[in-house]
Amino acid sequence: MNRDLKFYILILISVFSLTINAQDSVLKVSVSKNKLGVNQRFRVQYIINKQGADNFKAPNFRNFKIVGGPSQSVSQSYINGKRSFSQSYTYILQPKRKGEFDLPPASIEIDDKTIKSETAKIIVLAAVDIPKNPNDPDYIASQNIHLVAEISKSKPYVGEGIYVEYRLYFSENVGIYDNAITQSPQYNGFWNQEIKRNGTPVKEGTYNGEKYRYAVLHKALLIPTKAGKLTIDPMKMDIIVAVPTGRADFFGNVITRQVRKEFSSAKKTIQTKALPTLNKPENFTGAVGEFSFDVSLSKEILKANESSQIKISVKGKGNLKLFELPKIETPKELEVYQPERKEKVSVASSGLRGNVSDSYTVVPQYKGKYKIPSTSFSYFNPKEKVYQTITSEDLYVDVLEGKELVTNSDNRNNVEKQDVKMTDTSFRYIQTSSSFHSKQQSDFFKSILFYILLLCPAIAIPLIILIYKKKEERDGDVLGNKQRKADRLAKKYLSEASKQLGNKEAFYEALERALHNYLKAKLKVETSDISREKITQLLEGKNVNSTSIKEFIEVLNDCDFARYTPIDNTQMNQEYEKAKQVITQLDKQL
Repeated sequence: MNRDLKFYILILISVFSLTINAQDSVLKVSVSKNKLGVNQRFRVQYIINKQGADNFKAPNFRNFKIVGGPSQSVSQSYINGKRSFSQSYTYILQPKRKGEFDLPPASIEIDDKTIKSETAKIIVLAAVDIPKNPNDPDYIASQNIHLVAEISKSKPYVGEGIYVEYRLYFSENVGIYDNAITQSPQYNGFWNQEIKRNGTPVKEGTYNGEKYRYAVLHKALLIPTKAGKLTIDPMKMDIIVAVPTGRADFFGNVITRQVRKEFSSAKKTIQTKALPTLNKPENFTGAVGEFSFDVSLSKEILKANESSQIKISVKGKGNLKLFELPKIETPKELEVYQPERKEKVSVASSGLRGNVSDSYTVVPQYKGKYKIPSTSFSYFNPKEKVYQTITSEDLYVDVLEGKELVTNSDNRNNVEKQDVKMTDTSFRYIQTSSSFHSKQQSDFFKSILFYILLLCPAIAIPLIILIYKKKEERDGDVLGNKQRKADRLAKKYLSEASKQLGNKEAFYEALERALHNYLKAKLKVETSDISREKITQLLEGKNVNSTSIKEFIEVLNDCDFARYTPIDNTQMNQEYEKAKQVITQLDKQL
């Protein structure tokens, strides 16, 4: 048995060695900041991804002072059947002067070969303000979280769509527990529409040359309505930040402290350009974008007093909701009614997209063939920076049956428009609603409704008495009311934790936060930053029995230890029920 065990262990070691050796040897360089003040420090790290490397040689940091390091660390992992290895060499550097510098390559020997890293560019600026205490939580939070407004274009034309996107950048050094927008941005001088997003996923990105995670909080389409300098006021947020304290717990995990801090995006300035006046068409009504234009007729052959539809449609991408469609001109012999506007427009980052149309109802009164002249539509194309005009073709309406038109001249254009005479056979406006009345009138007495109303009091009175007695019994049950109130309170505070059942990290964070929020509401004191002993003293001061206090502290401790130990869904459900019972018991006593 022992020989077989040794045999399998040797096979596993061999496979592991082959997996590691199969990787290409790469020496990577990573810096914590690419841009910093001359009085700031940054971290540079050289990482080799293959085991067995030796004789690491750091570059000559001639423009920098080494204030820490070198420190070495080794990491091995086995995920989804794949093993990975990394060995790092870390230095803490401080620049000696301002300027742009390249960190030379470092080198290391492996498999009788020498490999080198790439260079890293560092931009050193003037000195920045640094607080007396670099470990101040507010300072750490401000250095690791940034609320940024990003504009797709800073110099658009009037009527040209752009978008603004508000991103919250946060580094891996801090955590975010809660956030709320306290001041929404104002878009004075813009037509605006929020762009809908699918959730708020966290992505990887860079800010000022440094690696960050970020989430898009708000995105809006903006269309400037006037030329000149336009400003977008900042967005402001309150964020609860988990800042490292520099201490670790029993398992070596960093202990954090929660601080509340307000963050604000910078004010953005948009320089809007006026549309050119050179070659501006007379029929231009403010359309800006890329469009197609069409004029169509639903029926070309009809009888007198029959109707036909003339549809004017503009389709494309641009400020579709901010301009007027061209009007049609018709012969005087055709009655034309007010158009019906239809819009099918969607909002995206690229602007408004879709089509708008006006439908005119025309009704001929006399027999004949009538010409509807062509119509033109003009718009400004911001990409090509020119005005463009599209002209439709002439349309014809052929009325085969109807009254003959009596004229003093063969020229139909000289005929004056006449009022429509309403007769029984004339075309009438479409009636939009109708009202019908029954010819036969039925008596209310002895009808079905009469008997239903007659029986209602006989049914309602006993029902009301029964409900009232049940309410009296419920109100008299003091212990039961307290129990129900406590259960509701427990469910209220534990609602977020119940949503995270099955997700270990999120569940225990929500559970611990719910317990602290409950004590904060009951004791009027912030308990997330105080020790378990202090919490015990506060509850004892409120005459809470020792058993309830002990169970409450046990749940808090379970929240800490469960994050670092394997937990299944059954255990999480048990922990949830235990927390619910503890809050219920505490609420009876508080």
